[in-house]
Amino acid sequence: MDSQRDGTIGFLCLGVTAFGWALNWPLMKLLLQQWPPLFARGLAGICAAFILATLALSRKQTLVVPREVIPRLLFATFTNVFAWMGLGTVAMKYVTVGEGALLAYTMPIWAMLFAWPVLRTRPSIRDVAGLVLGVAGVALLLSGNGLAFGADKLLGIALALSCAILFALGNVLNRKPLPMPPLVVVVWQVGLGCAAMLILGVLFERPDVTAITPLGLGCFVYMTLVPMGVCYVTWFETLRRLPPTSASTGMLMVPVIGVVSAAIILGEPLGLREVAAMALTLGGVTLALRRA
Repeated sequence: MDSQRDGTIGFLCLGVTAFGWALNWPLMKLLLQQWPPLFARGLAGICAAFILATLALSRKQTLVVPREVIPRLLFATFTNVFAWMGLGTVAMKYVTVGEGALLAYTMPIWAMLFAWPVLRTRPSIRDVAGLVLGVAGVALLLSGNGLAFGADKLLGIALALSCAILFALGNVLNRKPLPMPPLVVVVWQVGLGCAAMLILGVLFERPDVTAITPLGLGCFVYMTLVPMGVCYVTWFETLRRLPPTSASTGMLMVPVIGVVSAAIILGEPLGLREVAAMALTLGGVTLALRRA
């Protein structure tokens, strides 16, 4: 009975996490019309880190970082936050939500490729099939203009792929958990990674803080509280109550919900080509996750 209850709560937490992270994609696109990406994401992350730190302290968890794990923490911060959130957010200036989300969520395919030289895990026929499906889906998604891209579009594609590749590399190299509570790890990673984004944003983007509208402020509050606050808590509960493969596969709802919500909120295209591209890409990612 307890196992069944755990599973039910786990799937509910998975749903909250997926919807919360998915809706962040179109709302982030709206916010980027008013604030530049590194500044917006960095400021939201700093606010979220303070909220998560308060939650960790309320649970009697120490925020002290053992000296010997600092290098690993900094590397994980770079791959998991600065690369994933920072490069992914900047990419959203140049690509649609559908393109950015699907490119970013190819990360399990890249992780499978990195595992070959790093972990000596040779890809199977199923892994190769997953790679082919994923590449075919991305190619189909980007073929709307006959694969003829301007400089801005190419930059956006490169940034989105970079965030996925670096995040995947981090997953392979950071396999050994840090000896700290998961929530504390997130506090430090989000805080440090977003502090770097905020500094770079202030120095190079020169944001106009007064340019934000009530709609933009609402998007900012959502980005701070839900995807970088509530969703991290529900994600840890998901991992605690569900098998890792079930949790990871369930997260494939994120790009699907993100693309559909972007069509509703932003009016982005959602036709047969986009649906087929999602099916191919996420099919390939599912095969890669099965190996993971």
